[in-house]
Amino acid sequence: MHGRPYKLLLLALSALLLAGSGYMQRTLNRERTSLGLTRAEPLENAPPILAFTTVALGGFRGLIANALWIRANELQLEDKFFEQVQLSSWISKLEPHFTQVWLVQSWNMAYNISVKFRAPEDRWRWVQRGIELLRDEGLKYNPKEALIYRELAWFYQHKMGQNLDDAHLYYKYSWARIMTNAMGGIKPNYEALLNPKTDADRAHLALLRDQLKMDPAMMKKTDELYGPLEWRLPEATAMYWAAVGLEKSNAKDKTTLRRVIYQCSQVSVLRGRIILVRGDGSFSTASDFSKIPQAIEGFEKMLIDEKEKPYVVERPYRNFLKEVVYLLYMGNRVAEANRWMAVLKEKFPDAVPKQVTAEEFALQRMTDSVGDVDNARTTALITGLILQHLDNLAIGEDDRAAGILRMVRQIYDYYVGKTSNRQVALKLAPFNDYYQEGLSNKLQNLPPEYAARLRTILNLPAPTAPATNAPPARP
Repeated sequence: MHGRPYKLLLLALSALLLAGSGYMQRTLNRERTSLGLTRAEPLENAPPILAFTTVALGGFRGLIANALWIRANELQLEDKFFEQVQLSSWISKLEPHFTQVWLVQSWNMAYNISVKFRAPEDRWRWVQRGIELLRDEGLKYNPKEALIYRELAWFYQHKMGQNLDDAHLYYKYSWARIMTNAMGGIKPNYEALLNPKTDADRAHLALLRDQLKMDPAMMKKTDELYGPLEWRLPEATAMYWAAVGLEKSNAKDKTTLRRVIYQCSQVSVLRGRIILVRGDGSFSTASDFSKIPQAIEGFEKMLIDEKEKPYVVERPYRNFLKEVVYLLYMGNRVAEANRWMAVLKEKFPDAVPKQVTAEEFALQRMTDSVGDVDNARTTALITGLILQHLDNLAIGEDDRAAGILRMVRQIYDYYVGKTSNRQVALKLAPFNDYYQEGLSNKLQNLPPEYAARLRTILNLPAPTAPATNAPPARP
């Protein structure tokens, strides 16, 4: 078949195939969008380099990204960090929807590169850069990716919140200053942040939203669910990003986000309260037993939500209840210790023998804990024993008070000796800080006659004077 009719037939067939291809392409785009495999529409507000690479390079983007990644690793080994960061930026722009790109590059900055520097301020800059890469860029292109929310929360919970980095105190103090400036005080004023009426309120809101990418409405919701939170501590921000991830990310991979919340809830009980803020911005932390009910409520909610792997919540829940019983008893809050011991036995019958009392459990735990080299638990033990010492002084049990004080000094000296040649991260605050905090707490909560006796024994001034400014007698 030749000639004009043949050409018309081929033209008609080409038009039919082209129309079919267009229809199939639209169908494929809808399917890919519904499955979350790619974006069917162009990215909004994308930088020019990203728009160019996603359209012009096509499938070659992966090959170019691999070559840049190899070169970035070589630059890191050569300690050429700034060049390495530039390449990391290019890699993330070439593969903006590949989650591992963001996770690896941010971890590299916050963990691997930061420890190459000795000065805490230099380390802090790299930790911030890792956080910014995830928070400001990674989530922009992957707003439903649970792993990015989890990694961002982990940087606050672990890198800043734990004590494994020698510069961890610098991170904590720096973050406390940042949050204090953003909130306009030591606590968020949600009414002022949600409905700003003054220039100062609008400035604080801008800091939160534009610089820290935190929504006051979501902060308030997180506070109501898991708080009240001490927002100057990094664990509160870790819980914030985990809560955001639970709301926005896909149904899969949410277990790790729930784990961030219950782990930070435990830490908030152990050291969720800031005490003795010093002139240079440093501070000490102490236990906050008022957060126990919220932590328990959080565990209960996560047990309901965690259908696939309930054991990942049950195991830490049981351990947390054990820790609560121990800390409350050592803090001389025997009634509360007995209450939570009953809850522990009811919910986890195999956790402790039925006949064991809270006192027997706590005393055995204390014997085992003295040998541990753990900052948080040792701090909780010391503060609890100091409160017991002061209680006994106030009621006239001078011999028992002296024995408890001698024991707590021995525990403090033992721990200090154990960590004398270790990194700064494991060291305790000065003993007098703990003593003064306990004394201030007791003088505010004891009945007047007992408070007066305590003042007399310790040679403290009258109540009108600042009692915590006077050193106690031989703490």
